[in-house]
Amino acid sequence: MTAFFEKYFKLKENSTSVRQEAIAGFTTFMTMAYILIVNPLMLTQDGATGMDFGKVFTATALSAVVGTLVMAFLAKLPFALAPGMGLNAFFVFTVIIKMGQSYQFALTAVFLEGLIFLLLSFFNVREAIIKSIPINIKKAVSVGIGLFIAFIGLSNAGIVVNGATPLELGKLSAPAALLTLIGLLVTGILLCYKVKGALFISIIISTIIGIPMGLTQLPELSKIVSLPSIPYFFDFEWHNVLTGQMAVIVLTFLFVDIFDTVGTLVGVSAKAKMLDENGNVPRAKQALLADAIATTFGAITGTSTVTTYVESAAGVAEGGRTGLTSVFTALLFAVALFLSPLFIMIPAAATAPALIIVGLFMMEPVKEINLTDFTEGIPAFLTMIMMPLTYSISEGIIFGIVSYVLLKLAALRWKEIPLITFILGIAFIVYQAFLK
Repeated sequence: MTAFFEKYFKLKENSTSVRQEAIAGFTTFMTMAYILIVNPLMLTQDGATGMDFGKVFTATALSAVVGTLVMAFLAKLPFALAPGMGLNAFFVFTVIIKMGQSYQFALTAVFLEGLIFLLLSFFNVREAIIKSIPINIKKAVSVGIGLFIAFIGLSNAGIVVNGATPLELGKLSAPAALLTLIGLLVTGILLCYKVKGALFISIIISTIIGIPMGLTQLPELSKIVSLPSIPYFFDFEWHNVLTGQMAVIVLTFLFVDIFDTVGTLVGVSAKAKMLDENGNVPRAKQALLADAIATTFGAITGTSTVTTYVESAAGVAEGGRTGLTSVFTALLFAVALFLSPLFIMIPAAATAPALIIVGLFMMEPVKEINLTDFTEGIPAFLTMIMMPLTYSISEGIIFGIVSYVLLKLAALRWKEIPLITFILGIAFIVYQAFLK
């Protein structure tokens, strides 16, 4: 088996090993395992949507397994996929609650989005979009994602909260904040001593420390292993496919997902130093195809849009360089189907330190960004700062691209704007003005 992995994923050529990829895969899984509980809770909303928690849990895990394995063997990249945060909120609060549609209607929209993505991926449209993003903005995307996931970690821990001002310091003596600070110290010490798997080890240690603090709820031994619920299967509303509301919702899903995925692929690839000399993501077509297949499969089984996860950066930071990292992550999601109580017990405060430290790791490309040319520096800065402040990767990219186009035009340097970048800039302006 080791020989197969070496030959298929070219481990030596990528300066990695089965052990290193396994640690990276474990780390990626541990930092995104929260989706196994958060996504079902989001999509069920205490019965408000009509969806079943057990069925959504199974769909969440299955879509993560399928999408991540396709990414592993088709694109050979160390990226994991699962139902996306933000997209699941739109699924519930906009489509179902605000617009009054059924969950079947929402799943139909996600399914159609997946099919459209498959076509766009086959015809290289999404890949062309990735290549059109200017190199400085690509590097800024990596930094922005780093700030974003560090902010997620601080927010999950209650260290940064919403208060009298938009953001303020939370109560550091609160159990979650205190555990995160302890985990951050443990992680820092392990990194200082160059311990392999530092992020993964810190998550395990923090989870154990969380037991006496009341944050880690140990499951009953007799209930650790359980059979998964049967998921939904093609639970769609075909008679609404050609309606105007369906068209608007599908376009919104398409827009947000494509740029969240593009941003993640570019950002994590930049951190892993996988971008080629032109700043392009290797095997981008295959990676985007994996994303489209996962979204389509997820809709069939009953969950919202599946996308590439920024938490993949945690595995990359631990040395993950090939699709073998994704294989290990997918296997853990498969195990989670039967050991859900064991994985769900990991508190958010235990994974928060890993997210914060990964944010630091992803800041590195900022050193290579041209900040002296303001037609390059301002778009890069807006890309970086708007991601955490709007809680959206795609919004950061929108601000970056639009400001890039406008500043280049204002400076009479329109020849430097790639055609697709110009088209994207105009499309983003129209989207913000009329469709959002």
